[in-house]
Amino acid sequence: MSAAPAYSEDKGGSAGPGEPEYGHDPASGGIFSSDYKRHDDLKEMLDTNKDSLKLEAMKRIVAMIARGKNASDLFPAVVKNVACKNIEVKKLVYVYLVRYAEEQQDLALLSISTFQRGLKDPNQLIRASALRVLSSIRVPIIVPIMMLAIKEAASDMSPYVRKTAAHAIPKLYSLDSDQKDQLIEVIEKLLADKTTLVAGSVVMAFEEVCPERIDLIHKNYRKLCNLLIDVEEWGQVVIISMLTRYARTQFLSPTQNESLLEENPEKAFYGSEEDEAKGPGSEEAATAALPARKPYVMDPDHRLLLRNTKPLLQSRSAAVVMAVAQLYFHLAPKAEVGVIAKALVRLLRSHSEVQYVVLQNVATMSIKRRGMFEPYLKSFYIRSTDPTQIKILKLEVLTNLASETNIPTVLREFQTYIRSMDKDFVAATIQAIGRCATNIGRVRDTCLNGLVQLLSNRDELVVAESVVVIKKLLQMQPAQHGEIIKHLAKLTDNIQVPMARASILWLIGEYCEHVPKIAPDVLRKMAKSFTAEEDIVKLQVINLAAKLYLTNSKQTKLLTQYVLSLAKYDQNYDIRDRARFTRQLIAPSEQGGALSRHAKKLFLAPKPAPILESSFKDRDHFQLGSLSHLLNAKATGYQELPDWPEEAPDPSVRNVEVPEWTKCSNREKRKEKEKPFYSDSEGESGPTESADSEPESESESESKSSSESGSGESSSESDNEDDEEEKGGGSESEQSEDEGEKKKKTKKKKASEGHREGSSSEEGSDSSSSSESEVTSESEEEQVEPASWRKKTPPSSKSAPVAKEISLLDLEDFTPPSVQPVSPPMVVSTSLAADLEGLTLTDSSLVPSLLSPVSSIGRHELLHRVAGEGLAVDYAFSRQPFSGDPHMVSLHIYLSNNSETPIKGLHVGTPKLPAGISIQEFPEIESLAPGESTTTVMGINFCDSTQAANFQLCTQTRQFYVSIQPPVGELMAPVFMSENEFKKEQGKLTGMNEITEKLTLPDTCRSDHMVVQKVTATANLGRVPCGTSDEYRFAGRTLTSGSLVLLTLDARAAGAAQLTVNSEKMVIGTMLVKDVIQALTQ
Repeated sequence: MSAAPAYSEDKGGSAGPGEPEYGHDPASGGIFSSDYKRHDDLKEMLDTNKDSLKLEAMKRIVAMIARGKNASDLFPAVVKNVACKNIEVKKLVYVYLVRYAEEQQDLALLSISTFQRGLKDPNQLIRASALRVLSSIRVPIIVPIMMLAIKEAASDMSPYVRKTAAHAIPKLYSLDSDQKDQLIEVIEKLLADKTTLVAGSVVMAFEEVCPERIDLIHKNYRKLCNLLIDVEEWGQVVIISMLTRYARTQFLSPTQNESLLEENPEKAFYGSEEDEAKGPGSEEAATAALPARKPYVMDPDHRLLLRNTKPLLQSRSAAVVMAVAQLYFHLAPKAEVGVIAKALVRLLRSHSEVQYVVLQNVATMSIKRRGMFEPYLKSFYIRSTDPTQIKILKLEVLTNLASETNIPTVLREFQTYIRSMDKDFVAATIQAIGRCATNIGRVRDTCLNGLVQLLSNRDELVVAESVVVIKKLLQMQPAQHGEIIKHLAKLTDNIQVPMARASILWLIGEYCEHVPKIAPDVLRKMAKSFTAEEDIVKLQVINLAAKLYLTNSKQTKLLTQYVLSLAKYDQNYDIRDRARFTRQLIAPSEQGGALSRHAKKLFLAPKPAPILESSFKDRDHFQLGSLSHLLNAKATGYQELPDWPEEAPDPSVRNVEVPEWTKCSNREKRKEKEKPFYSDSEGESGPTESADSEPESESESESKSSSESGSGESSSESDNEDDEEEKGGGSESEQSEDEGEKKKKTKKKKASEGHREGSSSEEGSDSSSSSESEVTSESEEEQVEPASWRKKTPPSSKSAPVAKEISLLDLEDFTPPSVQPVSPPMVVSTSLAADLEGLTLTDSSLVPSLLSPVSSIGRHELLHRVAGEGLAVDYAFSRQPFSGDPHMVSLHIYLSNNSETPIKGLHVGTPKLPAGISIQEFPEIESLAPGESTTTVMGINFCDSTQAANFQLCTQTRQFYVSIQPPVGELMAPVFMSENEFKKEQGKLTGMNEITEKLTLPDTCRSDHMVVQKVTATANLGRVPCGTSDEYRFAGRTLTSGSLVLLTLDARAAGAAQLTVNSEKMVIGTMLVKDVIQALTQ
């Protein structure tokens, strides 16, 4: 008998009460290993003095943990190695301890001094790991030690350690909530951190510990908005969720005063030529005019949040896209919410789990903002491979999107779905058909007939669901549908589903006057089978009997008494009670109550038709994307989305005295000298500019966000003042005009130069001279030697600086609506005569280089004279701003009558256009005589797409269907900017927003003149000055959205060249690259 234990010890057999451990475990010594021999080899390796063996043991242990195996019995052996000198071993020991410190608290406490030493380790990973382990030991006795460690880590040099400190805060708070005040101080300190690594984690800690303390966010709001794009994905989700709630408490609702929310007129008002002529004074007038109209003006900080989250719709993380989508849905003006639709539809190509969450949110959004998803209707069509819950959600969305225009398509889809093998899905489809019939009166009869046809289906579930839906539809107009009620009555013999039988009986009872002969017979049949029926059917049989007794007592009196007698002795007490109640109500005893006189009113009262509503109708009171929204019930830890305030809180609470993440500037003395004067003037004009600034004026909002108080501007403007003094003075009005130009030229410097007096020395002169050289119109160098400068530069670059000057002479023709006013600073000079001379000199060279591309690039045929029965129509893109709407492309329409009879009543018919595209028709031409030609102008808003605009040209007798498809180059307007501005904007549009292609320029297209001519002929872009002769830069904005389009052509030796296009609109960028390469290589 003694052999058995010996065998189990030596050979590793399974002995004793422990479970057998199989050889899959990488740490097992033999094929089998008993509990008390388990991991002995690992313990030996951990006890050796060789670091290599310890490292190998730790790797195997961590691998075990990763596989989900229990390695807690190794804790004593591992914890001894926490003081190991080898960094790699120490890291793995900490990984192990983080996992098991909570389970083995007593043993972990023995090593607490080692963890405290680890907090001082030179290696940042060890410091962070030590803090992580310390915060995982959940024993109240070490709370003071943890608190001290978190405070020290919050001031650590390494952002990784500070991030770990932020993670430790919620752990400590859950262990001891009395520490809240001290933890809030640490959170406040970490919120001021400028690194992206810390931002997400500290906001998570803020949400866990003190979400109500929004005063901590005020000073950090703009910083968080600007850092958002670079934070890791889960940090982005947390920050966006927090900022959504913050914005709901700090800004006014963008949907209030909807009728006054006309941003385009505002923009035209603020950026008009009159304003440019008046200079800064006009801005004050605008501010004074504002309260009179009381329109909604979006807070610049509100706009900053919307602008900085928009690029995240392209994130690879579904959670980030969903977070941005809910932010836009809850915070953006109605006109801007549409941008999220495309991103959400993209997520539908993801896993079914992601689809489920996205569709839940789309279903809620589509109830309020149906138009947003209508263009993507086909994306919600159901695939046979979709899981049932996805099918039902897609069905919900399709039903919400159904409208009078697309209902035929939707119903055709539903017809297909009814043949599915998935019974739950078929039932949901029939309910969806019912909802469509309720919502769209035009198709009610069609739906009803379709549902009646389904009553002959072999599948009982389909028939039953159809009956329930038909019952609801018939309630809307019962008088017209006596035949359908008769048809349903015949089905009582076949349908066995209780809900369907109950629905038929209710319908016959409710509308018994429409079927006076059939109703008593149905009651007879039901009385026969009463005892075998389900409870829900029995209740409806009693109701039917009561209604027939009241309307047709001759035929049904005995039947009713029989049914009530059966019900009196039923097993279900509800049915017994109903029978007693009904008997006393319709056939009262001698002492009968007063109610029996009103029995008819009670039983046969007209009942309102049921409203078939979406189950997602009231879900939007939960924040979209949250677990509570998904469950449609308040989850633990859910924070309500606050209501918009009636009046906006003070925006100055977000002003920051010390600008964020910027280098120290070098202008202290000058700044100090000019500060009071300029900060006052900025105080007046700053908010007005930012208040109505749209996405195109991004840089202005950014500068405002970094230093609202105006101190940032004061530094750059003080340089202006000094420049003026160096040139020998200048009038006060010239200085104020300088402000406008310098605001644009030194945008980056604005943010960096505020409030840092006494931190740098007299090096200001260097940077001041460099900033002066950027502003070519002010530099003395240009005034002294304009001729020699022009000689040095090649002909192509000559037109670049001139481009700005021409915008002075003819603003209407050349300045696109989105361009900021640039005229006043161009004439600031000590010698006006020299400037005028410069203008006349450049006038002649400018005509071929700049004007020729701006004019029409050729006529295209719209209607051939044969097809038009003598009417020939051509069109050309005029490249002029369209007077009716700056977002429209202006087209010249050339009409000629080649027939022998006059053509009368020429006009554009009512067009059926895709979503987003709109047309401004030309005025009706009353008569066009034979041989006569005329030209007119019309505008089309192509909505930044090359989709064709189809419309009709109508005369008094005929209609001609025509189509205009724009080349991508005509969807934009030129923008004039400096080289520095171009580089700054290009730096923002990298990654997915940058398209680069290589090409070889033919010999005929290597001169500057040819390159510029071909590029500007292909695309309506403005030339940007460039310091090198072999590089060409062009800039423009798309007409509808105002998105920047930057084109760079880098010509190299032997005709090799590289074309780069930077634009938010990736499709436009790709098409533009293709068109420009084709033009250059032909």
